[in-house]
Amino acid sequence: MKVKCYEINYSNYGRCICLENGNIKMLVTVDVGPRIVFFGFSKGSNILFEDTERNFYEINKGYGVWYAYGGHRIWCAPEKMPETYFPDNTKVNVEYDGSKLTLTPEKTAFGKQFSLVCMMDENNTVYIENRITNCSGKPADFAPWSITGLAGGGTEIIPLCTDDNGFLPNRTMALWSYSDIKDERFTLCDKYAVLKHDPSNNKAFKAGFNVTGGQVVYVQNDMILRKSFDGYKNIVYPDFCCNFETYTNDLFLECEILGEMKKYQPGETAVIKEKWELIRTDGDAESVIKGYISELS
Repeated sequence: MKVKCYEINYSNYGRCICLENGNIKMLVTVDVGPRIVFFGFSKGSNILFEDTERNFYEINKGYGVWYAYGGHRIWCAPEKMPETYFPDNTKVNVEYDGSKLTLTPEKTAFGKQFSLVCMMDENNTVYIENRITNCSGKPADFAPWSITGLAGGGTEIIPLCTDDNGFLPNRTMALWSYSDIKDERFTLCDKYAVLKHDPSNNKAFKAGFNVTGGQVVYVQNDMILRKSFDGYKNIVYPDFCCNFETYTNDLFLECEILGEMKKYQPGETAVIKEKWELIRTDGDAESVIKGYISELS
């Protein structure tokens, strides 16, 4: 079925643009953000987290209140105040050329122009470009940072590097001060890591890795989300050189992709490209998770 693009009011997000091909649909906010706030089968549930109660926010003195809103967003790394939490609560410019949906908010007060480009094919796949342009008059040090907040109750499987580097190391792992290495939601093995979302555990956990294979999966109820992105390159990444990070609390679980950390010149654009594939589980979720882990073991 041909991909349709139309405007719709969704939940308490106001106006959204919907891409739909008869099998899957994606909703992106245009009154705020932008955020991808829905991704799922056309007659199914949402695999993305929706913060309809606005529980996750930061008060940014001098700038207002930043809201997570849920779903997928673009950020700059490293994380810092006040730039990271610059509120994006105003209307977004929308362009659709028949195949490509481009959403562009206002420029930030820190000389950055964000944009989100979404394309859907006739299968169950979406292609996303996360773009940040340095629109200031001077070089700026940052990295693009793509963050996807996922609905609770699922399990994330992260394949780790298995290259034989001889005397040299092959795996990078970063932990945050609040991360407990013995956290029961987190499992670290030689070839993969697993992070489970638990709505009864409100303690934050975050870890970063060098994901050389450029792919992670999230299994939730009857859906599998496979996110594919560029593999690990010989460049500088943030946070002890991690190109992938993951975070969870009692509300959601995040898949986070990081691009090159460098000095971007005026007018230069940093881009993270990713592919989202949505698959129905063949059997119960636990069996699917065991199958993925068996393939990696």
